[in-house]
Amino acid sequence: MGCCGSAERPKREWKPLEDRSCTDLPWFLLFTLFLVGMCGICGFTIATGGAARLVFGYDSYGNTCGQRNEPIEGVRLSGLDHTDRKFVFFLDPCNIDIIQRKIKSMALCVSQCPTEELATYYDLKRFAMINGSELCSYELPGHKYPQLPERFEKCPKLPVPESKALPVFNRCTPVDISCYAKFAEAVVTFVSDNSMLNRLIAGVAASKEIIVGLCLLALGNHLVYTCFCNVECKYGVCSWLFSGGTSVLWWLYIDYRMTMNETMTKDLRETEEPNDERARLVFFAVLLLISIFLLLQGILLLLMLFMRKRVALTIALFHVAGKVFIHLPLLALQPFCTFLALSLFWVYWIMVLLFLGTTGNPEKNEDTGLVEFRLTGALQYMTWYHAVGLIWISEFILACQQMTVAGAVVTYYFTRDKTKLPVTPILSSVLRLVRYHLGTVAKGSFIITLVKIPRLILMYIHNQLKGKENACARCMLKTCICCLWCLEKCLNYLNQNAYAATAINSTSFCNSARDAFMILVENALRVATINTIGDFVLFLGKILIMTCTAFAGVLALNYQRDYTEWVLPLIIVCLFAFLVAHCFLSIFEIVVDVLFLCFAIDTKYNNGTPGREFYMDKALMNTINSLTVESALAI
Repeated sequence: MGCCGSAERPKREWKPLEDRSCTDLPWFLLFTLFLVGMCGICGFTIATGGAARLVFGYDSYGNTCGQRNEPIEGVRLSGLDHTDRKFVFFLDPCNIDIIQRKIKSMALCVSQCPTEELATYYDLKRFAMINGSELCSYELPGHKYPQLPERFEKCPKLPVPESKALPVFNRCTPVDISCYAKFAEAVVTFVSDNSMLNRLIAGVAASKEIIVGLCLLALGNHLVYTCFCNVECKYGVCSWLFSGGTSVLWWLYIDYRMTMNETMTKDLRETEEPNDERARLVFFAVLLLISIFLLLQGILLLLMLFMRKRVALTIALFHVAGKVFIHLPLLALQPFCTFLALSLFWVYWIMVLLFLGTTGNPEKNEDTGLVEFRLTGALQYMTWYHAVGLIWISEFILACQQMTVAGAVVTYYFTRDKTKLPVTPILSSVLRLVRYHLGTVAKGSFIITLVKIPRLILMYIHNQLKGKENACARCMLKTCICCLWCLEKCLNYLNQNAYAATAINSTSFCNSARDAFMILVENALRVATINTIGDFVLFLGKILIMTCTAFAGVLALNYQRDYTEWVLPLIIVCLFAFLVAHCFLSIFEIVVDVLFLCFAIDTKYNNGTPGREFYMDKALMNTINSLTVESALAI
């Protein structure tokens, strides 16, 4: 399980796709044991009743609703038979603790939620007599509610609002949710006035069809962008798009300005004050887009004029990456598969976390007299184990995506005759990953987890001490967080290349990381050029997709001038467009990095002579030959 042995390692002989064996098997067994532990936590919560208490609900005496209960020592009114009482009813459902995110109220199991507002204790008595559902504490008889002195503490707060049971969790929820306004205030603290919030919500509701259409347009923009095979084409297309977009935006700006001038003149004639708030927003949005288009257009022109020869290898790699997507179109589906896997795991993780919140030993709160379930002793570490599982398994899923893409690209590069590629190279890569290299992926993702956990802990400490620590401590915390973030990014890049080396030669994680690192060091200048220029071009692609979507949004919303607010819908669409671009272009970035590693290995161990022919694409080979000729002429 260690990285390096003491014996000197023999010189590596790269034999792409020739031999295949299991790698890092101990780490696969360790990860399997960890998954068994995660499943064990879920099973423990179900076996001890935590899952049942969450789903069916429980009262303040520790009884689970809808079933017969065992008595709890030292807790009165526990051990009741609630077979006919399937719903949880809160005596004061509007008493919400925002900090603890829970309802501070006694809970009871009832047979029916109140179907109408109950204004008096006589109404409570009538409801109990007619429906058999007693809404006061169990020891109080329903027919004596109006006369009992305990009714003020052990009966619901009047008036009792009309309630309906939630479909799955069987909690009586007031139909009028105005009492939950505190939650809304905590979520939208940036809104100082309700009219502003209502206008924003109205704007989103009125333009929901346009939002959906623009989100689909963002997906289409990504597909169009990835169709261009090389950097030169991207430069040219981006320049033309930026030029045309800037012209149309100027036309929109002038048109809207003239329209607003006419409107203001008409308003002045009618001696009414013009409302130009929306006009200012339109001007700001259009001018911002114009500025972005002009800035990006200037940057592209400078790159095309002064760095054409310096980025020749990057252009060739982007060209080959475009061919990879043509031969392997299913690579574009990798973000969808990864997102689906992450979503399913996160839903499972949140459910088990909620189960843990209702698991443990019953304890009586001395302040409130209510029963709460808490994990004590060694059991409280299950929550920490579960939290580590969130990070490790999430990183494992992302690493599986990297290994899958790397395996497919390696198969494409080191197959001389592209017509003899496997029928489904991506499926073949997935099968190789599952059969041979899950241990390697588990080890690489665990290393990232070891770096990410301290960073998250420091971020939590920094947030908790905000405003309390001195300037020196704040600076040290931020420095440590920044250093750990940089270390995590470097390890992510090294891991990605290690997965590619494993896909090529089927070596263990540490051997692959060492081999990949040596190759990258030998080509340090090329790596720097590709990472800087290539990443910048991909960043321009993300900005292009987002601005094109925003441009279409301005066009669509500009002619729907009856909307009260459309800034928030436009921001939502832009964020979605940038997220889509980031997810898809990150796959393109992985393809380029793996192609460069394959290219570096190819040029190091092959020279084009019989028996040692290059694997590289002809276009890439022509680029290398031209660069070699230019270097010779310069000498």
